[in-house]
Amino acid sequence: MKNMLVIGATWPEPTATGAGVRMMQLLKYFLQNHYKVTFACTAQPLIDLTEIEKLSISCKQIVLNDTSFDDFIKEERPSIVLFDRFITEEQFGWRVAQYLPHALRILDLEDLHCLRKVRHECIKKEIPFSIDRLKQTDITKREIASIYRCDLSLVISSFEFELLTQTFGINEELLLLLPFMFEALNENKMDSIRSFSERNDFITIGNFLHEPNWDSVLYLKKVIWPEIRKRLPKANMLVYGAYASEKVKQLHNVNEGFLVCGQASNSEDVLNKAKVLLAPLRFGAGLKTKLVDGMRYGTPNVTTAIGAEGLHVFDEWNGKIADSAIDFAMNAVELYQDKTEWIECQKQGFEMFNTLFNSDLLSERLTIKINNISDNILTHRGNNFVGQMLLHHTLQSTKYLSKWISEKQKQ
Repeated sequence: MKNMLVIGATWPEPTATGAGVRMMQLLKYFLQNHYKVTFACTAQPLIDLTEIEKLSISCKQIVLNDTSFDDFIKEERPSIVLFDRFITEEQFGWRVAQYLPHALRILDLEDLHCLRKVRHECIKKEIPFSIDRLKQTDITKREIASIYRCDLSLVISSFEFELLTQTFGINEELLLLLPFMFEALNENKMDSIRSFSERNDFITIGNFLHEPNWDSVLYLKKVIWPEIRKRLPKANMLVYGAYASEKVKQLHNVNEGFLVCGQASNSEDVLNKAKVLLAPLRFGAGLKTKLVDGMRYGTPNVTTAIGAEGLHVFDEWNGKIADSAIDFAMNAVELYQDKTEWIECQKQGFEMFNTLFNSDLLSERLTIKINNISDNILTHRGNNFVGQMLLHHTLQSTKYLSKWISEKQKQ
């Protein structure tokens, strides 16, 4: 049995975050392919790790800027190391390259953090987003450098895959487009999902530690929901999400029909009861888990162009796309009332889900890519001169900064 190490930015929370869903899918893939999996993380666990350990995954607390990690990986000797987001590659990549030079280094981007951060800055400063602005920021240079230093980077969004290859010129051999991986919906499952007449109210869902979610809920409350409520006075806006702070809870207002409901114990239960999913995302990156879940559970949506990014690869969308607040509200009201259009959008969502996220096809794609690189690792790395150059300089700079911090901590 081969050893595989995942270095997590956080411990996976599949019931609370899209990143947690993604990570658990990858962990299960490697388990199914007969890897002994160890998950290591510097963060203190905010969750019970029992469910992860039940999968026969070993959990290890590691320390940043400490030689104990070197001893740990030399003992584990994994053949694959997966970095959860680029920051973990920055922190531990040079140690893995030094002590496990033959291990395959994979980066799971989750989403392009630089894209999300720059879009957020543009919203806050009320300035237009541009590719030139994206290229100029330090976080972009850091994330692109991390991609080059790894043997393979997993890209969740087709939009971001195109951005990396066309705008930044990264060789496709270093990348793999790998969206969420789900079991396809069969006819029985689709038939069991609630119909138009069995559903009520609007819903939005997403954890509040993720800034795009908080911004979209605030935007809903202040700008969009009042317009919807004028036209549908009996409808409610149900807001679900983990880590709701006091400022989130203060948005709750029964008289306005704006109900902050806390974390959903099961997203299927709440989405399957709601008629329309609203996701007025003004910035962000990657794939939006709430919209994927909406397709999966038969709940049509209204979202923005950024919300649909990476998913809108068909001529039709399973709902409506609108960027102005008034258009968004009008589209939400129309979809809520039009049974014929709603049914068509639900069917489109099922088709999109089964086409984009089929775990059997995506798992096969990942297996082929890993095997091809592993079988030709020296040639693969030799063709990535930029990566080798960046790794060389990282070993000289990050390595000695980390050693300096380690010595200072000892003192």
